[in-house]
Amino acid sequence: MLLAGDIGGTKTNLGIYSIEKGPREPLIEATLPSGEYHSLEALISTFLKQVTVNIDCASFGVAGPVVKGKSKITNLPWVIDETQLEEMLKLRSVHLFNDLEAIAYGVPLLESGDLHTLNEGTAIPGGAMAVIAPGTGLGEAFLTWDGMRYRVHSSEGGHSDFAPTNTVEIDLLQYLHETLEHVSYEQICSGHGMPNIYAFLRDRGYALEPAWLADQLSSADDPTPVIVNAALDAERPCELCSTTLRIFVSVLGAEAGNLALKVLATGGVYLGGGIPPRIMPALESKIFLEGFTQKGRFSGLVASIPVHVIINPKIALIGAASHGLEFSHELD
Repeated sequence: MLLAGDIGGTKTNLGIYSIEKGPREPLIEATLPSGEYHSLEALISTFLKQVTVNIDCASFGVAGPVVKGKSKITNLPWVIDETQLEEMLKLRSVHLFNDLEAIAYGVPLLESGDLHTLNEGTAIPGGAMAVIAPGTGLGEAFLTWDGMRYRVHSSEGGHSDFAPTNTVEIDLLQYLHETLEHVSYEQICSGHGMPNIYAFLRDRGYALEPAWLADQLSSADDPTPVIVNAALDAERPCELCSTTLRIFVSVLGAEAGNLALKVLATGGVYLGGGIPPRIMPALESKIFLEGFTQKGRFSGLVASIPVHVIINPKIALIGAASHGLEFSHELD
């Protein structure tokens, strides 16, 4: 039996899985508020008190970098250690990996109902697949076929240099350089980045900030949902927010196309993370695909690549379970 988890700063999804049922059919599943526990060990202990199944192994996708089996969780005072978890849980193995890798492990298991297609394209069997996930940050990963199965490769491509594609984006880059030492794609295409676009448009005078919106933003813990909601509000449209979202989508499309070229993702590009499902109307506009496909001599190649939004919110848990079951099988 495997205990799998998607460990986030806000919530943690846990499930118990068997080889027989596979990674899409948990025997037991629960979601717990991460912030109410002082450690992952305490959270898991609460979960296991509610079950009677004996666990052999564990596999966790975590919201933070994993180095030598240890991870500091983003937005939580948790330090997770594979060895400590093995000893505390009395398991033969515990494996930690980044949550973006967990999403990537789940990609080969996706079904039609898990996806919303933005570009039909033509997937080449065995072709590499790319994952780009704007959430709090901008995660990127890719998968390659080894002749037997897909292998997942992690990446920090979201921190690569932002490359503007028009005069407004050039101005955006110059604006951000005034306060940031390094301007990456994550500084624009993420939950942290969207307010940067908004501030640029407001401060440079591209659009006026309504008083009602300024009031909402001043009291918001996270300005990004406020900006997105105002951008998509058909009854009270906000030019400043809608322009912010258009730039966000255009730059996201361009970087998704960059990633597709870098790994030659003829098997498809998959948009993960929390933001894409919330901005589907904007992604379905021509702005995203224009940014994705405008690649000069290789525009035709990129236009043939399928692009999908992952709409299954449990994809990281599915991926963690898939990898964990595979790893435990190899141990046997």
